[in-house]
Amino acid sequence: MLYYLFEYLDKTMNVSGTGVFQYITFRSALAFLLSLLLSTVYGKRIINFLRNQQVGETVRELGLAGQNEKAGTPTMGGLIIIFATLLPVMLFAKLHNIYIVLLIVTTLWMGTIGFVDDYIKIFKKDKQGLKGIFKVFGQVGLGLIVGIVLYFNPSVTVRTDTGKSDVFKMTTENVIYEAPLEEKSTATTIPFFKNNEFDYAELLAWTGEGYEKWAWVIFIPIVIFIITAVSNGANLTDGIDGLAAGTSAISVLALGIFTFVSGNIIFSNYLNIMYIPNSGEMTVFIASFTGALIGFLWYNSYPASVFMGDTGSLTIGGIIAVLAIAVRKEMLIPLFCGVFLVENFSVVLQVTYFKYTKKRFGEGRRIFLMAPLHHHYQKKGYHESKIVTRFWIVAIMLAILSIVTLKLR
Repeated sequence: MLYYLFEYLDKTMNVSGTGVFQYITFRSALAFLLSLLLSTVYGKRIINFLRNQQVGETVRELGLAGQNEKAGTPTMGGLIIIFATLLPVMLFAKLHNIYIVLLIVTTLWMGTIGFVDDYIKIFKKDKQGLKGIFKVFGQVGLGLIVGIVLYFNPSVTVRTDTGKSDVFKMTTENVIYEAPLEEKSTATTIPFFKNNEFDYAELLAWTGEGYEKWAWVIFIPIVIFIITAVSNGANLTDGIDGLAAGTSAISVLALGIFTFVSGNIIFSNYLNIMYIPNSGEMTVFIASFTGALIGFLWYNSYPASVFMGDTGSLTIGGIIAVLAIAVRKEMLIPLFCGVFLVENFSVVLQVTYFKYTKKRFGEGRRIFLMAPLHHHYQKKGYHESKIVTRFWIVAIMLAILSIVTLKLR
């Protein structure tokens, strides 16, 4: 909202200095600082409110060191992340931007699903929470909305030929070059390859002429799958103090770099990457989200004063998935979200192998001492802080490697 106020002051009343709000970098810095302040200062008040409402974690007996001490710790701390993210976005972002609208909807949608799940666990005393089928329906519903908007909305366009254009080259001649054209496309980026744009519509080329108009048949299910997978991955990673919030902040920072360069015609031209008009505005949201996650870590680091619960973890996963899809970097998700992937994969491996060995040998066997993977290391005697720190280091390495793909082809 402040963006529109300062835009009015600048263009209508010509007030000196108000034009600085036109810069994404300036508004992103303000959003980050405000979200960090909100999550640290007002986060304590939210925690006290949750404690007064007896919104405490019910810990299942898993035989893990220090587990019993966590009983009664306030949960639903994801409310801190949501509040500290959305308020700065409302103040500093262009609220008419389609990408910002999608991210706000994603935050509220996934936050509601997670809140209902936590509510059932705490107040209905049902440890299973919201039934899995309803969670999946909610995730599929969001994926359907995001997929339809990104495919059909006229504001969502790309330019895949910026690096080949002469529009930005210096010349002594008075020549006007034709700028690259914006177009509707389901193109995405394949990392580590030159000329690395791939259009999902090409998967339907075998159907004959006019196949492009049916690209939504491929694109929308892919969006649904990614949102469902990443949100569940973030949910499984939320198991020990500071793990999900820290690794998510690292992944989001990497996405912030992709978003900024993809939304800037100069940088996209220099890096020879896909230019996505209007997507740079997501940098403001990312800055706010990152500040909220870091501020939340103030209370969630070991020993945690609050847990994010599904209210936070499902929201985090949904936001990361939508960001990656919107900036056409979803094929990099296994890299910059590598920790989520490994945590998810460890559970799948454990369950599959247990069922297979039980059917074959009559007794279920395990690959890990416990899944997800962070519990395996807890069982081996590693302290929570050491596990979290090492996972953060791995997440930083993966984030750097994903950023390097901008030039490493």
